Amino acid sequence: MEQQDEALQMTAAEAELKAKERIARWRLILGEDSREMLERRSGGACELSAEQQLMDQALAALYDQTSGGSFGQGGGKGPSSPQIAKWLGDIRSLFDQEMVSIIQNDAIERKGLKQLIFEPEVLDNLEPNVNLASTMMLLKDHIPKRSKESVRKFIGKIVEEINKLLENDIRRAVTAALNKKQHSPIPSVAAIDYKYTINRNLKNYNPQLKTIIPERFYFFDRANRMNNWTVIVDIDQSGSMGESVIYSSIMSCILASMNAINTRIVAFDTEIIDMTEKSDDPIDLLFGIQLGGGTDINKSVAYCQQFIENPAKTIFFLISDLEEGGNRAGLINRVKEMKESGVTVISLLAIADGGKPYYDEQMAKRLSSLGVPCFACTPALLPQLLEMAFKGYDLQAFQKEFEASRKS
Repeated sequence: MEQQDEALQMTAAEAELKAKERIARWRLILGEDSREMLERRSGGACELSAEQQLMDQALAALYDQTSGGSFGQGGGKGPSSPQIAKWLGDIRSLFDQEMVSIIQNDAIERKGLKQLIFEPEVLDNLEPNVNLASTMMLLKDHIPKRSKESVRKFIGKIVEEINKLLENDIRRAVTAALNKKQHSPIPSVAAIDYKYTINRNLKNYNPQLKTIIPERFYFFDRANRMNNWTVIVDIDQSGSMGESVIYSSIMSCILASMNAINTRIVAFDTEIIDMTEKSDDPIDLLFGIQLGGGTDINKSVAYCQQFIENPAKTIFFLISDLEEGGNRAGLINRVKEMKESGVTVISLLAIADGGKPYYDEQMAKRLSSLGVPCFACTPALLPQLLEMAFKGYDLQAFQKEFEASRKS
């Protein structure tokens, strides 16, 4: 009986604790002005722990519109950089990484802090994310000299993270596609086709040793593959393409580092910049791109056509929202010429982790009618897309499957 009473007491205590935690969470969400209402509804005091009080202060500085929440004032009219840096440090210690990214983006938009993100002490406390990098690319002409190195380091962290995400998978996918049925009699440990060798030797499995004893090894014919393929990446550098510019630039640099592919990297607005010579360093490439301005896609596609030597072994990526400010009919005709000559043409409306891209639907339909897939692509999908393009698969069918999976 005593044990039952103790169990009931523990259950009641747990329920009370959960109720207090729930009220505290609502208090953090609704702000200081909600305290009286919550206490009245819950019939008890609305208490915050020491950590929750710090959270409340950090959130109030950004979201509290009525109780004077702010980042603190410095000598001028705007918030001071040291206090912003402290605030950024606080939110990084109090919230998880995903939430930190949301909060700091809100801070930049709500509080007009764009001019402060280039302060070195602020940059050191910012959580790297692609959205913020896009903002920096848009504002990079306003970077003060004292902050240029800090900005490069910040962009470098993002590049490093994306490289970890994409590099191995892109190399593996492209190599698998290009090495299909191309083997050499010249042995080389570095050139072993492991998958093909294992498949051809499965009959030689030894149950006692629990391993395959190959009769023959198969080696990729690397010499015959050198620069057989050309990949042209044509990047729209209008302001709306910020995330896509970052991902496509890094993808381009990875491809350019592979000897089997001749990679051209072109960026455009109403003018054209050939970025191929900067492909050794994604950061140099990104800083060479000028986000913003108008759009003349037709002019850029015309420039890229000169690099098509073997259409059947050329992949042309047009990474753009298709908001053509130049010759729309000329653009359609050029893409049609490419397709009819045998070039694989792919239109990526966006390369981004989420969200529906804004694009010219009419132009996308016109290109689709020519057999050009036009779709938004998540970064994780890039390796698979590249492999299918090199293997000559039906990319429009792949597009439909991808879009159907996103809706389900």
